[in-house]
Amino acid sequence: MFVRVDPNLATLLDYRYHTHWRAERGQHGKGKNMSGKSAEDVYLPVPAGTEVRDADTGEILGEMIASDQTLLVAKGGRGGRGNQHFATPTHQSPREWEPGEEGEERRLELVLKLIADVGLLGEPNAGKSTLLSVISAARPKIADYPFTTLEPHLGVVGLSDNRSFIVADIPGIIEGAHEGKGLGLRFLQHVERTRILAVLVPLDSPDPQATYDLLRREAASYSKALASKPHVVVLTKSDLATPHAARPTLRTQAGAPVVTISAVARQGIPELLEVLWKTVKS
Repeated sequence: MFVRVDPNLATLLDYRYHTHWRAERGQHGKGKNMSGKSAEDVYLPVPAGTEVRDADTGEILGEMIASDQTLLVAKGGRGGRGNQHFATPTHQSPREWEPGEEGEERRLELVLKLIADVGLLGEPNAGKSTLLSVISAARPKIADYPFTTLEPHLGVVGLSDNRSFIVADIPGIIEGAHEGKGLGLRFLQHVERTRILAVLVPLDSPDPQATYDLLRREAASYSKALASKPHVVVLTKSDLATPHAARPTLRTQAGAPVVTISAVARQGIPELLEVLWKTVKS
């Protein structure tokens, strides 16, 4: 039995209703020089970005990334040998044969991790969904309460000169997300797959520096690899700030660039997209 990437799939929804997959056992060997037929291959289709784990041990069996990539997860039943395999010089017409074998049985856990160029990292109500709806054709749910986004959304951003990149809007992160609080684990396992991070810090936050530090700390607590990804800091909701108020000066890690925007007022969006593009390409 194999797991295979199907480029036409985007979710694992089918496995909610079809949880048992079974290959035939190997057929018995027969007389008349006939061996039993081995079991036919069975393929489990999954979208790109699926991680395959052994459900009993937690062992990661493989990551399905490339189109049509296959992974052997359970061996099928071998057909039994026929009577010709038992012939000897003194026993030339044997009546013996072997029974076919049962295939290997295994419990699998499939975890889909999105593949995107830019992952939006921010607290609930940081403006991630609004930003995605402005810069792409995606239409995530937008409201003024926490955890509006309950599942990941992807949007394709188009720029001049036929340039484009994919942005993922994923559930908001709170303190303790790396321990599973809120929707943190569902968020972090998806943002792992992105190439860079856009760290969203609202200008109406009581302490923007503390918000930025919290987001970076949660990413590092979950995965050092995640924390080491390049990132761009996005100061959102500039339309809510006092017109002549000074913008906060953030101490960013690794000299990450800072861009101020208002997704609602469409301010700073072209500059942000160019910065994200350059960061992705670098």
